[in-house]
Amino acid sequence: MKNKFKNILLCIVASLAFMCSATSCGDFLDVDEYFYDQMSLDSAFSKREYVEGWFSNAFEHMASDIGEWRGNFKYASDDMFTYDQGSSKDYQNGNYSAENQLGEDNLGRLYEAVRKASTFLNNVHKCKELSYTEIADYQGQAMFLRAYAYWALLRKYGPVPIIPEEGLDVSLSYEELSLPRSHFDDVVDVIEKDLIQAARVLPSVRPVNNLGRPTRGAALALRARVLLYAASPLFNGNEDFYNLKDKEGNVLVSLEYDESKWAKAAAAAKEVINLGRYDLYTIAPDVNTPEYERPPYHEVYSEEKYPNGWADVDPLKSYKSNFDGTIQGSKNPELIFTRTKNNGHIVRDCMPKGIEGYNKVAVTQKQVDAYYMNDGRTIQEAETEGDYKRLGFTTASNPDQEGGYPFVPVDVSLMYVNREPRFYASIAFNGSIWEAESATDPQFRNYQAFYYRNLVDGKEGFKENCPLTGIGLKKYYHPEDSYNPGGYIQNKTEPTIRYAEILLIYAEALNELTPGKQYTFDTFNSNEITVEYNQSELRAAIKPIRMRAGIPDLDDNTYNNQNNFRIALKKERQIELFAENAFRYTDLRRWKDAMKEESEQIMGCNINIGEQESVKQRFYTPTVVTSVPKSFSQRMYLWPFPKHELKRNINLSQNPGW
Repeated sequence: MKNKFKNILLCIVASLAFMCSATSCGDFLDVDEYFYDQMSLDSAFSKREYVEGWFSNAFEHMASDIGEWRGNFKYASDDMFTYDQGSSKDYQNGNYSAENQLGEDNLGRLYEAVRKASTFLNNVHKCKELSYTEIADYQGQAMFLRAYAYWALLRKYGPVPIIPEEGLDVSLSYEELSLPRSHFDDVVDVIEKDLIQAARVLPSVRPVNNLGRPTRGAALALRARVLLYAASPLFNGNEDFYNLKDKEGNVLVSLEYDESKWAKAAAAAKEVINLGRYDLYTIAPDVNTPEYERPPYHEVYSEEKYPNGWADVDPLKSYKSNFDGTIQGSKNPELIFTRTKNNGHIVRDCMPKGIEGYNKVAVTQKQVDAYYMNDGRTIQEAETEGDYKRLGFTTASNPDQEGGYPFVPVDVSLMYVNREPRFYASIAFNGSIWEAESATDPQFRNYQAFYYRNLVDGKEGFKENCPLTGIGLKKYYHPEDSYNPGGYIQNKTEPTIRYAEILLIYAEALNELTPGKQYTFDTFNSNEITVEYNQSELRAAIKPIRMRAGIPDLDDNTYNNQNNFRIALKKERQIELFAENAFRYTDLRRWKDAMKEESEQIMGCNINIGEQESVKQRFYTPTVVTSVPKSFSQRMYLWPFPKHELKRNINLSQNPGW
């Protein structure tokens, strides 16, 4: 029996080898000392500490795929990029292939996480030191892990092979052990099944020291994210994928549109909402907050408390605190799931060189222009009425030009005044202040960074070692963050899944339903939930996000028209979820908007212009970033499988066009 089990287990490992590169999965297998025979497997699950070690190791196999502090896809869309991060230019112009993966060859690592989760599920009950409740909790975590690994694969490659949970038949030849790709809907079903089962056994809340472990809400929220992806145009009736087939010629996606997929996504998001455990994080205005830091007066919203207004909300701090380390993750009602803490990686990439930052991250003009004015108008609407100016600068002699926000100091372009709070929370425009309050030397505090040519933070001669659009990222920066002597970086809890996303999922999915048509589904706890198109429900989801942001709700014309609402919803995701979890990369693909949006050349400021008074206005002339050309083709909707994996697995078919 012992030898038989050993052979089966080794066969599983061997069969997974086609998914693992020699430098990734192989290294992981080398350290699995307990799992090459029955005695070792029993030993691995004999003690609580071994169980915890096994599970922690399984999570580490895909740490960079849960949350994306270090994931390069966040720099691969039309909202931001860097001049060097993971060959960012190659992502932007599509210079990757089956042979050149740009460091994104994580197929083996993700399947190793799947294998470890399945092995864990089949053996954790053997540990006599664990209670029934603890075993159930561990099983729920393992199912969440496996589902997340499959989700990471699905989002990147589309339909992928599903690994049998109980192992493989050792009597089969190596060729027969090679697994073909499964139908897209089948992969979604496997993910959903795991997440529903996980939600049934996971606790609703974790103690502070286990903040990075999944909860019931995390399982249900991930399910909503996956189902929204499955309902979206890319995989819901997309006839462009007629040639997405397995080696036998079977089409791997459903070419017929199915509205019920949207309903299922809406119901999944509603289940998270119905938990009643989450809310958007808000901070009340300080008693000393000057009036000019408040949103412009509105006869309704300025008088009403959140969520019907912003009378008791400081929009700038309420939004930014989710990202900059102001609020601990354990105390944030908006945080549904997190895996990592960042003490400086992305922050230092964003900070200017003048305060010891790397000065890498560039935000596009398209992203800047997406933000509303502080009264809720688009910049196009405000410009028509003479309230958005492209020429001129703020001056000390005219305080009205300073926009009413402390992030708009003297000598800043009028393009950047009177914008909504999320703009100031996220964008490091030319002339932004970086407070660096923890720096010992006062000369490093309240540093005003300019990206004019030949300044310390601008383009030096012909060296493109600065934000190539002349616009940086400030979303994760805390006023105390500093790398100068005596300085420190605030701990930041990554919002891998937060409640604002769930509200946006619910609104988007609900808007796609035919008015008057109801859909009823079973909930995770065997009750029923019914969803239907309902404008009041759309408003209930979107209005809190906008009230927290300090801008008026969408108008009735938007709520009353499904196409208008769809456009507004896409814009809301672009702003609210900017620079998080590579949402923009995924959204443009699942909406099938990438062909248009990612074919447009990157626009920014003209970083070849210096600070001289006679020319500095030209810095703000919209300019194509020629050193980072953009391109997009149909095949880029899905990532290519690595060539070496196709050689190992003779039944693995490549994505179309690659």
